Amino acid sequence: MTLRAVLFDLDDTLFAHRSAVDAAILAHLAASGVAAADPAAVLVRWRALEEHHYHRYLHGELDYLGQRRARAGDFLAEHGGRILTDEAADAWWTAYLQEYRNAWRLHEDALPCLDALAAAVPGIRFGIITNGELDFQTTKLDAMRLSERMDVVVASADVGVTKPDPRIFEIACERLGVTPGEAAYVGDRLRTDAIGAADAGLLGVWLDRGHEAPDPQLLTEAEALGVVRISGLDELPPLLKNTRC
Repeated sequence: MTLRAVLFDLDDTLFAHRSAVDAAILAHLAASGVAAADPAAVLVRWRALEEHHYHRYLHGELDYLGQRRARAGDFLAEHGGRILTDEAADAWWTAYLQEYRNAWRLHEDALPCLDALAAAVPGIRFGIITNGELDFQTTKLDAMRLSERMDVVVASADVGVTKPDPRIFEIACERLGVTPGEAAYVGDRLRTDAIGAADAGLLGVWLDRGHEAPDPQLLTEAEALGVVRISGLDELPPLLKNTRC
């Protein structure tokens, strides 16, 4: 089969989520009058809390607002010693999100990749599959002028299933009018994105931006499934130009 569609993860694949989060938490602490004695340690802790509580949300342990409140409560218990009420946590998040939005940008290789793919594969269709809330992720896509480039956006909260479950990849392909065997999926997480896509029958592409150090067993599984590893989106157009899935 000939490749007809390329689907992407959003955060840390096209959208520079990690750098925006880092800038936002440090700016928010400074604006709140909290001195960060060790900024690097602050970033590590805030990322860890995001990973922990967001996955609790994805697994149904917390709702979306609840995971935000849990992250804020745990973080501020270590920075200022305050235990937040729900109302205070929500106000804290409102201020943090403004700093987050101020730092929004795309990865520098995102738009050139889309342009090159459109030129290299005539008629190619694009889409997003994201683990998150549709409204919030659509806000990012609109702000970054990506919505107009995408033929479909599938968010886990909207369809009731999260990556790496094969069903979310199948849903995206159905909405695009292609079979899984006619699509590639690109994401920065090996298990969640690339292996999940390959399990669903798509060509799984792992965008290794250096944020993840998977164990050897996971790498072996990826290799067996035909997952392709790239270090930047500039490598994707020549890889897919003559791909037959």
